[in-house]
Amino acid sequence: MDSHGRNTQQVVWTVVDTGIGPLLLAATRDGLVNVVFHASGAIRDRALERLASRLGTEPVEAPGSPLLAEATRQVEAYFAGDRRDFELPLDWSLIAGFNREVLRELASGVPFGSVVGYGDLADRVGQPGAAQAVGTAMGANPLPVVVPCHRVVESGGGLGGFGGGLDTKRQLLALEGVLPQPLF
Repeated sequence: MDSHGRNTQQVVWTVVDTGIGPLLLAATRDGLVNVVFHASGAIRDRALERLASRLGTEPVEAPGSPLLAEATRQVEAYFAGDRRDFELPLDWSLIAGFNREVLRELASGVPFGSVVGYGDLADRVGQPGAAQAVGTAMGANPLPVVVPCHRVVESGGGLGGFGGGLDTKRQLLALEGVLPQPLF
């Protein structure tokens, strides 16, 4: 806090080119706080405005900051097929309550190359019958890819929804060997 009682947390960001398009990575001193799909032009600008509004400070482009440099290395290694897990500090401040609980369970309990049903994930956090609420939590995930909401699927085998688009979800699941590589 500064002398006027305002939060002076710095938010830094960069954009990484990946096999699924540009990803915006944003971090605070506490850890990676946001990952945004399709982060070019207006989408990137809106994401940065949303971050500024939610965190009370203007994000600064700083690809060389230690946390972002490490996050970039890990994201690039993941998309190259050389990394299965992310080992980064995460800042959960953009999500709370049930949604945070579900996403933490997803991050720690659903490993690379596996999937979980919405209902199964609800059961794991002690909320049987909350499959729809789990879907809402996945849609609110501020850290997609790193917190792998692409690994949550419908119990009948359907892909379910995905904030980055179903083609992106298919590509991520194919990268992890869960689905065959898309034909196009």
